[in-house]
Amino acid sequence: MNKLRTEIEPDFETEQRLYPTVLELIANYTRMCDEFGDEDSVEYQKLSEKLTQITRKDISQYDLWEWWEAEGIENLSFDICLPEPKILKDISRQELTEIVQRIKKSDFTAQQENAFIYSFYIRTVFPGGYFYHFLELNFNYFHHRLFQRNKDQNGKYFEYSTEQIVEQLWTEKSE
Repeated sequence: MNKLRTEIEPDFETEQRLYPTVLELIANYTRMCDEFGDEDSVEYQKLSEKLTQITRKDISQYDLWEWWEAEGIENLSFDICLPEPKILKDISRQELTEIVQRIKKSDFTAQQENAFIYSFYIRTVFPGGYFYHFLELNFNYFHHRLFQRNKDQNGKYFEYSTEQIVEQLWTEKSE
């Protein structure tokens, strides 16, 4: 895995700093709901406002109530804490290629020395994750189908190669 510029890489420093607080706030809210309920959503609103204040993110995109039915409190906390990607005008083709390779591969987590990053890095390359959002913000042609199995006109399935994805994104690059 090649290193990307700091502006492109996920901000794990901020993530690790915020994670314990966010995890605790969500766990405390869950315990409070289990014990007393929150029928009028007053405490939910307080939690949402507190998380927005801490992370500077729109928390409405996250389900703080029923995380146990999704991917768990740890993954929810990670997603909430990770700062959003930035819009950059000077992305190189080499950097784009590295991002596409990361999304297409799933074995690079073994290269992470930091246990926290090792535990969660895969979430940055999953559909809807950090790098998908980065591409969506920075490239006009981004579409999830570039990273999925597709069916051609003859009904045969295929996947785009790294080079094909890079070419499509680069050709239609955001100006």
